[in-house]
Amino acid sequence: MGKRPGAAALAAGALFALCCPTAVAVEGAPAGKPLPREVSGGYASWATADGELTGRGVSLDVTAPAVRSAGERAWFPADGGAADPETGAADVELGGAARLTGAAARPLLLSGLRLELDGDEGALYARTAAGGRSGELALAEVALSGAGPVVRTGGVTWAGLRASLTAEGAALLSAWSGDPFAAGDGLGVLDVTVGTGAGQPAAPQESGSPQPSPGGGQPQGAQQSGSAGSGADAQSAGSAAPTAAVELQALAPGGEQAVTGAGFAPGAVVLVAIDGDTRYQAVADADGRIAQRFPVYATAFEGEHTVELTAVSGEPAAVSAQFGVEASN
Repeated sequence: MGKRPGAAALAAGALFALCCPTAVAVEGAPAGKPLPREVSGGYASWATADGELTGRGVSLDVTAPAVRSAGERAWFPADGGAADPETGAADVELGGAARLTGAAARPLLLSGLRLELDGDEGALYARTAAGGRSGELALAEVALSGAGPVVRTGGVTWAGLRASLTAEGAALLSAWSGDPFAAGDGLGVLDVTVGTGAGQPAAPQESGSPQPSPGGGQPQGAQQSGSAGSGADAQSAGSAAPTAAVELQALAPGGEQAVTGAGFAPGAVVLVAIDGDTRYQAVADADGRIAQRFPVYATAFEGEHTVELTAVSGEPAAVSAQFGVEASN
């Protein structure tokens, strides 16, 4: 994408700071009309498995409140910013920091993460130390690989934002790792969902993931794991601890299961993990409920499996439910 004047100035300042220890990093943001709505929660997931980082032995770790799951994927909560649902423009501040580790003696900490989006393209900014000074640089350009942003009541979702190193980002990673990176090298894919202050954002979906049940309600016949009754009998959000329930107590390999949760804080971002593998993220509705359908792999082993719901924004919480997988015929 074409670099905007503000981003170009920021890039030049960041490169100068990297090369000159006495330089003061230039900071700035592209000028323009203020975005009309404040960001009210949400999350960005960053998957690096298919990018240059993993291919060169660099791993992505995080600091709290961000969380990391298997498969080189991390989730960063939206801590602030603003958005325009009508145009798909946003400036989103992310909580936590990215921590890159590899052959270099010291990890590279990228804090102050910020996504600036303008419809179907934008940039990922980060703060890092260089030459004894700290400042913000444009780490990567991002662009949608498919359809444009999806606007729903109370939220906007960008799915499949491919991140590519800028020249200054490549200079930073090359200097840190000793391995030459180039502008345009892939840093993976980001999926972003933010609330815009008008109701609760719809549940964000990872690229290619199954869609949740309509309305986020309780699947019919869902049973509460470890207690009598169903998840539908759980008390409303804030009056009881969160609960998790599965739709089927047992099913065959290759089938489809569903999990529901209740009692979360409205708008809380909830990660859904199956047997310890975090696969999805969802946002609790106004009643503190979430719902997510997921496939049970044809290679799933016979016996008990666990689905866990972990709230990583709002009030921290983790609950789980068990289900059985029957022997394949």
